[in-house]
Amino acid sequence: MTTTTPVTFERHPDTYRHWRLTVDGEVAWLEMDVDEQGGLVPGYELKLNSYDLGVDIEFYDATQRLRFEHPQVRAVIVTSAKDKVFCAGANIRMLAASPHEWKVNFCKFTNETRNGIEDATEFSGQTYVAAVNGSCAGGGYEIALACEKILLVDDNSSTVALPEVPLLGVLPGTGGLTRVVDKRRVRRDLADVFATRPDGVKGRTAVDWRLVDELVPRVGFREKVLSRAHDLAAESDRLPAEQGIELAPLEPSITDDGIEYRHVRGAYDRPNSLVTLTVLGPEGEPRLDGWLLRLTRELDDAILRLRTNEPDLGTWVLRTEGDPEAVLAHEEVVLSGKDWLSNEILHYYKRTLKRLDVTSRTLIALIEPGSCFAGSLVELAFAADRQYLLDGPPIDNEHSLERASITLSEANFGVFPMGNGLTRLESRFYGDDDHLTWLARERDRALSAAEAVELGLVTDAPDDLDWEDEIRIALEGRASLSPDALTGMEANHRFVGPETIETKIFGRLTAWQNWIFTRPNASGPEGALRRYGTGQKAVFDRKRV
Repeated sequence: MTTTTPVTFERHPDTYRHWRLTVDGEVAWLEMDVDEQGGLVPGYELKLNSYDLGVDIEFYDATQRLRFEHPQVRAVIVTSAKDKVFCAGANIRMLAASPHEWKVNFCKFTNETRNGIEDATEFSGQTYVAAVNGSCAGGGYEIALACEKILLVDDNSSTVALPEVPLLGVLPGTGGLTRVVDKRRVRRDLADVFATRPDGVKGRTAVDWRLVDELVPRVGFREKVLSRAHDLAAESDRLPAEQGIELAPLEPSITDDGIEYRHVRGAYDRPNSLVTLTVLGPEGEPRLDGWLLRLTRELDDAILRLRTNEPDLGTWVLRTEGDPEAVLAHEEVVLSGKDWLSNEILHYYKRTLKRLDVTSRTLIALIEPGSCFAGSLVELAFAADRQYLLDGPPIDNEHSLERASITLSEANFGVFPMGNGLTRLESRFYGDDDHLTWLARERDRALSAAEAVELGLVTDAPDDLDWEDEIRIALEGRASLSPDALTGMEANHRFVGPETIETKIFGRLTAWQNWIFTRPNASGPEGALRRYGTGQKAVFDRKRV
C-alpha cells in the first residue's frame, strides 16, 4: 500500500493535523493529538495516537522549527493531548499492508527524526522531556527514549512497553532495543524480560529498571512536568538569541523529468535508473542566513522526496557547479560564527549529510571543470561510493584552460562527523593517521587531478578522451547488479571503525529488520503482522536461521 500521490515533506504548524506546538518562553510543548482519519494513505485509522509517515513528517517539521524559529526555547516537552494515551506506536494496519520499501523508508525517516531530537539536546541546548501521561507502547516508547528525560504518570495503569517481538514478530523499528541498553543502561537480562512482555512495565518497577526517570502523580502532572522542564532549561548551554529566522516554503518545480530548487537540481534518467543531482554554488556576498542554509534545506528535502517517491532510481550522480572560492567564502562566514544560528546551520548540514550516508542508493560523484567541490561541498563527494575527476578540459570545449580540482578546508576535518563519530576522511583512510596529517597540510588550496589521485581523494581521474566511456561503463555496470546486494555492500563499506548507537540502529537493526519484514513469520498471510487484532494467533515457522 503506497500513495499514488508523491509524498511531500514540507509542513507548517498552522496546518498540522496531528501535533500541537506551543511556545512559552524558554519551554515549548509538543502535544501529540493524532487525527484518526488523517492517514497519509487510505486504508487504516490512526487510533490511540498511532502514527504513520504523515504524523512523523509533522514531528520532524516541528523539531526543525524549534531549532531555527524559536531559538529562545531551551526545553521541549513531548506529551499527548489525549487522556490516558501517550502513543500506541506505528500503526499496525499501515505496516501490515505496506510494501517492503515503504516500511523500510518509513522506519529510516522515523529513526532520523529520533536522532535529530537527541542531536538537539546534545548540540543545541534544547533538552527534550517525554511527559508520558498514559499508555506508551512500541514506537511511542521509542519517542520517549529519544528524549533526555522520561517522566511517567503514576496512576497504577500507565505502562511503557516494547511489544513488537511478542505481538508482531518484528523488532522495535526505531532503535528501542539499542537505546534501552546503550543509552538508558538497562541491564540486559531485564531488557530481555521487558522486550518479551507485551503488557509492559509500570510504576516503581519502570523506575528501578531505568526505563523511565521519574514518576509523577496524575494530579498536578502538567505543573510538575513544566517545573522539571524549567529546571532543565536553566542548565542549558544554548547560545542566546533575540529572535529566530523563518523557514519559508521551498516551492521546488516538479515534473516527470526531475525536481528543481534554487540551488539543487535533480534530472531523472529513468531508462538507466539514475538521477543526476547538481548542487549550485553561491552567488553574491556571503551572508550567515544565506546560501548554506538554503542549500541544506533543499538538499534535505530532495533526498527525502527521492528516497520515498523514486525508489527505482537506484544510482544518484552527484555534481556541483560554481566557484570554489565562493563556496569557501560563504562557508567561512558560518564556520567563524560564534552564535546560535551558525551552530544550527552546521549541525543541520551535518544531519543532512548523515541522511545521505544512510540512503540506500549508489552514490557516484563526478568532479568536472566548472565544479565547486570545495570545503563543505567536498563532503558530498566523500559521501559517495566512488569519485571520478576529469583530468583535462571540459568535454564540450577542448580548447578551454579550465580544469577540475578539489579543495579541502577546515570543514573536512571534524565539523561534519558521520554516524560512526569519524569524519568522512577518517573513514576513508581508517587507521592511517599519517595520511590524515598529510591531507591536513594540503588544505586551503586547489588540488589538481594528479594530486587528488596521489592523495587518494578520488577513485579515478580519466582524461577527456576516455571520460565519457569510463563514466558510461561505470554507471551501466552498476545498473546491471542486484539492487539488494548493492544496498548491503554499500552500507557495509560506508561505515568503518567504531560502532555507535547510530550505526547500530542503521546497520545492525536495519539489516535484521529488513530481513524480518520479508519473512512469513511477520509478513506472511499467517504472520504476526497480518493476524494482529484478528483474534487469530500467528503461525510461526519454528526453524532458526
